[in-house]
Amino acid sequence: MSTTSQKFLAKPVNNFYILAISALALSLIGLVMVFSASSIHAIDTKGNAVAIVLRQLAFFVISIPVAIYLSQRSLNQWRLLARFGLLISAIILMVLQIPGVGKTVNGNTNWIALPFVDIQPSELAKFLLILWASFMLANKERNGKTRINVFLLIGPGFGFIMLLVMLGHDLGTTCVIAAILGGLLFVSGIELRILGSLVAVGAVALAGLIATAGYRAARFLVVLDPFAVEDYKNAGWQPAHSLLGLASGGIFGVGLGGSRQKWGNLAEAHTDFIFAVIGEELGLLGTLAVLALLAALIFSIFKISLRCADPMSRYVGAGIGSWIAVQTILNVGSATSVLPVVGVTLPFVSYGGSALISLYIGLGYVFGSALRDPEVKGELQRAIERRRLRTS
Repeated sequence: MSTTSQKFLAKPVNNFYILAISALALSLIGLVMVFSASSIHAIDTKGNAVAIVLRQLAFFVISIPVAIYLSQRSLNQWRLLARFGLLISAIILMVLQIPGVGKTVNGNTNWIALPFVDIQPSELAKFLLILWASFMLANKERNGKTRINVFLLIGPGFGFIMLLVMLGHDLGTTCVIAAILGGLLFVSGIELRILGSLVAVGAVALAGLIATAGYRAARFLVVLDPFAVEDYKNAGWQPAHSLLGLASGGIFGVGLGGSRQKWGNLAEAHTDFIFAVIGEELGLLGTLAVLALLAALIFSIFKISLRCADPMSRYVGAGIGSWIAVQTILNVGSATSVLPVVGVTLPFVSYGGSALISLYIGLGYVFGSALRDPEVKGELQRAIERRRLRTS
């Protein structure tokens, strides 16, 4: 890293700017790519090429003021919500089990169908779980209860929520929640021996869930060769056409809107496999740009969190950073056939109102953490004053 870069990153306010710019850039890229990837599907299902992207635009317009509002909330207000985070998560997920309420899509009962939009409670549950667990870990840290096993403190709560998610057969979201738990346990200072044992147990449980469901086992087995004759037209179809899209894009892509895979070959092109459409239309440079923005966003979240004086804010930042990082890895891994298809969206880019709003709720907390930093707040106030003087 150059001296100039080190000096730039050394200023705390610049992490605030990086977070804001990267989140906005990813969301705008997402709007463009959702339009491109969904236009054919929207014509077939809605009769209008812009029907899906207009919904995503509405979610984005809602998300921005929500994040700004939440960034102004005090720590006491967040702590009050955090106390009930686990309970709220459990309630909204149990609603899905009420007959006639939960909506099943591709075998997963993970949505509540409303007249104009479907809601995915598990997306909000991710943030609420992070908030609750951070509150619990921060209380332990403040009280100096070093003998409390942090896994026993938050693990059962996470386990219960993962069980509720699995009742809807959503293994992808379950994996994300498990990874968030792992991230929080790691930053809490748990012994690596214990963490390693928990990872091993989790791997065995994951293997069992895969082995006991035929479609999951098929997805797992086609990872190495989705083009195999016996698998191509079945479990290998999505990863194979995702790879075809990425390969045909080359370095510079075939041009925005020029994807051929979105014409019925690649299911979920605007959600789970939007990364493949980006690679096909914008090429390797486009995919690297998206990954660079995601890396910058995750980096800024951790940097802001490390400066927080309040332990709860440090844990929340670590949890949100882990959430975005692992979901990015799972999505990109599925699109490149490095990992089995797990059905999770690319943060800020894929279509999905519940996912986008939940992510911006999380960013609202991180922005608030930055604004509570006296150095960041002071620099922002001076920047506003300088701009005011220039325009007066």
